[in-house]
This record gives sequence, C-alpha cells and structure tokens, in this order.
Amino acid sequence: MKIINKGNLNINSALFDFINNEVIPETGINLENFWKNFDKTVHELAPINKKLIENREEIQRKIDSWHIAKKDEEFKKEEYINFLKSINYILKEKEDFQISTSNVDEEIAIIAGPQLVVPVDNARYALNAANARWGSLYDALYGTDVIPGTKDKDYSPARGEKVVLYVRNFLENIFPISEGSWKNISKIIIENNDLVFFINEKKFYLKNKKQFIGLTGDKNSPKSVLLRNNGLHLDIIIDANSKIGEADKANISDVVIESAISTIIDNEDSVAAVDAEDKIKCYRNWLGLMKGSLKAEMEKNGKKFIRKLNPDRTYVSPDGSNIILHGRALLLNRNVGHLMTNPAITLKDGSEIPEGIMDAFVSALCALHDFKNKINSRTGSLYIVKPKMHGPEEVEFTNTIFERVEDVLGIKKFSIKVGIMDEERRTTINLKECIRKVKDRIVFINTGFLDRTGDEMHTSFESGPMIFKGDMKKSTWLNTYENWNVDIGLSCGFSGKAQIGKGMWAMPDRMSDMMSQKITHPKSGANCAWVPSPTAATLHATHYHQVNVFEEQKKIKLREKAKIEKILEIPKADRPNWSIEDINREIENNAQGILGYVVRWIDQGVGCSKVPDINNIGLMEDRATLRISSQHIANWLHHGICSKDQVMSVMKKMATIVDKQNEKDPAYTRHGRSTYKKMSDNFDESIAFSAACDLVFKGRVQPSGYTEPLLHSKRLEKKNSD
Repeated sequence: MKIINKGNLNINSALFDFINNEVIPETGINLENFWKNFDKTVHELAPINKKLIENREEIQRKIDSWHIAKKDEEFKKEEYINFLKSINYILKEKEDFQISTSNVDEEIAIIAGPQLVVPVDNARYALNAANARWGSLYDALYGTDVIPGTKDKDYSPARGEKVVLYVRNFLENIFPISEGSWKNISKIIIENNDLVFFINEKKFYLKNKKQFIGLTGDKNSPKSVLLRNNGLHLDIIIDANSKIGEADKANISDVVIESAISTIIDNEDSVAAVDAEDKIKCYRNWLGLMKGSLKAEMEKNGKKFIRKLNPDRTYVSPDGSNIILHGRALLLNRNVGHLMTNPAITLKDGSEIPEGIMDAFVSALCALHDFKNKINSRTGSLYIVKPKMHGPEEVEFTNTIFERVEDVLGIKKFSIKVGIMDEERRTTINLKECIRKVKDRIVFINTGFLDRTGDEMHTSFESGPMIFKGDMKKSTWLNTYENWNVDIGLSCGFSGKAQIGKGMWAMPDRMSDMMSQKITHPKSGANCAWVPSPTAATLHATHYHQVNVFEEQKKIKLREKAKIEKILEIPKADRPNWSIEDINREIENNAQGILGYVVRWIDQGVGCSKVPDINNIGLMEDRATLRISSQHIANWLHHGICSKDQVMSVMKKMATIVDKQNEKDPAYTRHGRSTYKKMSDNFDESIAFSAACDLVFKGRVQPSGYTEPLLHSKRLEKKNSD
C-alpha cells in the first residue's frame, strides 16, 4: 500500500488519486489549496472530535456509578432526573424558536411519502433506489403477498384480475368518479380540459376535477393520464396493444405511482467500509450519482443490460403547457457518526482521521458536480444525514464541520443541510436544543427504534436486567419517544419545511403485514418512513394517498405533548422470574441474529442484507439490529440472568443453524459451488464466530454499545488473511 505525504497528512495513494483525478476535475477547486486547507481543518477539528467522544464516556461512567450506588435502594424517578440534570445529561430547555432552513427541495419540505435506505457500496442497489421514484403498482401487487395466493412462473390471468380489482378499489377511494365507478369504465378521453370516463356510453367525471393534471398522447386517445393527490402523482397507462391492456375494458395496462420520494444513500449502518479500498468504492458511487453518470450491468430474465439513472418524465397539461416531473428520488447521504476513524488517512500524530470529517469533505466535493447540473437537488443543496450524535454539543460540532467544509470548498453558507438521527437517548431528551444548534440547516429528524433501544440499554446497563427484546416495542419509553420526536419537530416549525421520519419495515417478504401496519406512520405525523425496497416504496406510497400528513400534523399540534418523565422510564425487569426455557429462547433468538449478520459482514463485507431469522423469515439486518441483540445478551450476562458457558453453548448451537441456512445462499455460490466457510467447522479459527462472541462477551465495554469498532477490526483481520 503506497502512502502519499501531503503536509501533515499521510494519505492512501488510491484515495489521493481518486480525489485528484475523478472528484475534483470540473469543480473549479484548486488541488494544492484544497489539500492545504483540508490538512489544516482536519488537524483543528480532530482534537474536538476526540474530546466529544471522551465526554460521552465520562457521562456514561457517572451514570453507571449512580446506578451502582443506588443498587439496593428503591428507584426514585425524580431523584434520577435531578441527577441527570446535575451532570448536564439533561440540559435546560431555552425559549421557543422556529427553524429557518432555506432552499429546501420540495421532496423534503412539502411532499410526504416513502423513503428508501440503500447501501452506497452497491451501484446496482443505489441505481434501483434512485430510480424508485416511480413504480408499477400492478407489479408490486402481483409479485408480493398483498394479493393472496401463489405466484406462478408464468403470468396468471386469475391473479392478474385480482391485482386489477385491488387497484380499481384504490382508485375508487382516492380518485372517485361522480356517479360512476372505476370498475365499469370502458374509455378515457380528455374533453374541454376535463378527464372524461365513459360508462355504458355515458360520460362521467372525477368528483374533484383538479386531481387531473396532465396526459401523454392525444386527448381523444391518451397514452396515459396523470393524476395528483396529497402532492403525489399517479400515472394511468393506457395501451390496448399490451397483454394486460388488451384484456381490460378501458385498455388500462398499468398504474405507475410516485413512490420513493427521497432515498438515503447510506455510508453508515448498511455498509462495511473499513479501509481506503472500501471508502473509494462508496465515494465513487456517490460521485456517479452526483454527476448522473453511474451505471451498472444487470441481468433480468436471462438478458443483460446497463442500468443508469432515469430521465425526468414529461407530460402535457390540459391547457397545453408542458409538465416535467422528477424521474428520480431526491438523494440524501448518510455519513458516519463522530465515533469512527479510518486508516485511509492518518494525521501528524499517527492517529486515523475521524471518518465523519472525511465523509463530509468528500460528499461535498462530489456534490459540487450536482450544484452545477442540478440532477439531484434543484435548489443547490447537499443533504447529509448524521447518525449517532449524543446531545447538542455533538450536533453543534456537526454544524462546525459543515461550516468548515463550506469555507474550504467555497460553497454558499447553509448549502449543506443536516438530518438528525434521533437514535441516542441524550439526543432524544435534548432534541429541541439539538435542533436549535442547526436551525438554519436542519431538514430532517428521524426515530430509529433499534439503535435507540441499544443506547437505552447501554446507558442504563447498571440499573438491572432488561426486559425481553420483543417487549421493548410495548414499553412506555418507546411510545413516548416516538410521539416526542413528532411533538418537538412540529413545535420547532418542521411542517412544510423539513421531514419528520419514522423507522424501517424490516420484513421485505411480508408486504401484506406492512400494508396493514405501516399506515400508522403517516397517521402519526411522519412526512416519511423507511422502506427496504422499491416494491415496498410503491406499496407504502398508497398510504400517503389515504392520509394527508400535513392535516394530521395540524391535529397533532393540538394534543397534549409527550412527557420527558415517561421517556426516562428504564425498561428493566424489576422481578425477573423467567424460566430457563424462556431465557434460552431469548438468547437463541438474539444469538442467531448476531451470527447470521456478522458472518456476512466479516466474510463478505456485506453491511446490510436479508438474513433469515431463527424461524427462517428474511429480515433486513444492519448494525442497528446487531447493536440491540448484542447489548441485550451482554446485559443479561452482566446481571447473572445467564452464564458465559450457557451463552457460549447457545452461540455454537446457533452457528451450526446459521451455517445450514447459508449453505445454499446464492451470495456464497461461485461457478455452481458453495464458497461458504462454516463457522462450526472450526470455532477457534473462524474470525466471524470470534467477532460475534466478542460483541456479546465484550459488549459491556464497547463505546455506547456500538458494534463498529469490533466489526471493523475483525473485517480488517479477515481481509488481511485472505
């Protein structure tokens, strides 16, 4: 590995060449000035970064000591809250304010809809996610369990009829026809600038004529008609020559619905980027998205083709003017948090660069291309989602990083916008003050159940054994936390200016359950909610047609606000009297999830994938799920609910099960043969098994219960051994 010395920086040569030869050209940035100012800025910010991490640990030590000292006393919440205030864990809330972020794209400010999260290191996934702005509702229904029954390899007309009926019922509800039904229409035309439906040769119209906004083709024989509801578009495709359209009375061949309004291109929880090689792959894909040049070879039905970014969509309004709609989701970039460092660049004292600072600079350098061509942001903004911040001081530091990046790159102030992941307890309870620190650049707050639960357990580790993982969803603190996030966001003026988000649906094969349950997110006042696939985005988009989020937000603003006292209800079991069977079952569930995820992370460098759970149900797993599972077992070990020998026995048992689940996984197949290396063949030599065990048995001492430090070191060990 060649190293380039630049000032006080030691830079991996491949990264250095990538930035110089691929990123900076056509940006107007002077190379020498960039590296000089980057060097200066990093060396000024790195010590602050380090101090903030040390402060986290000092606060945690004080909380641990308090719980240990009070171990044999009755827990008094008022006393606990006063203690947290005394150590500045809870900060005094200042006067009310409204955010003042400007130049925000409409996908963030005024359109409510699904949000995809996709790993940036996979170009094919990134392109699919960016292009998921529009999706076929027919395909999404036909290919999932929303429509009951088996999906044959060949097209099933009977199943197709069920899909058409489902969509007709949806249209009936969202775009009702005056004195008529979508099920009975035989022809669609445009007459006198109105959408006209023929039913038994009689003319009918939309109840709300304003819902019709455009078309393609001729008015007397349109190829498609464009409708809009709650700010979202829906394109009815009319094609008598297609297989589906030919069989339809009105020749409707498809209904294409605006789906993933925004997408988070993820550099964090869903990727395994541990060195310069990995980071370049991530950065190169982001650069391609910002330039509009990203391509990936794909194969479908035995045919290979090149996938690239979709163009915008063009329609004609009833009065003859052109309508251009965005063909791609608005892309946000999730950088890593403040904790991690990366060996791609080292500083003058030999330490690794704080990875979040490196991410911010490179993300912005790449975005300079978009500032010119407006492929992504029409307002000239870069949207960076920042995870795992602990309280206002760390949010303020993020603001400082972005200010310095803007200065070095000559970017207009506040062009870099920030999204706050509300997934650490100190950020939750000080959320208003966190938002205040970035009130001129904030565009996003989002709750994350798993990471937030991981921090909940780690923060209160010494208070006692935690309740079962499944019971966390019903706990007082969690429900209050979800409401608190919305309440604070609305009180700070987010409605119509910024996103209030909700978490991921983690079961991509269970779309029927998603359709019945995830409508609660827009009903709770969330502008966006995370989905695991383009198909899920298309289906979830129907919820935003059913629910006007901005009207819901008006109602929510009138309710009684969530109470911080309830957020601070520790989810511990006061009198754990569980059976050995129940304890083992819980450990097995956690251990299987840990091993199933970690073996892919260590052996393949896969940061997010659909991993079979203990019941062989595919779950989207990333480091957040790993954090909660490892912290849960570590907590029970610490409090004597289970023994080390007991847990190790379970880990070995579950490793054997995971090995069996992965034997025929296509991801491990090369040239028709499995390349999977079983953990159970040699527990002592398996780096993946060692990593999983360390996450559990050393979980108590991991900073904030995070999994990254251990995973990164073990992945590097694996890469160096291959």
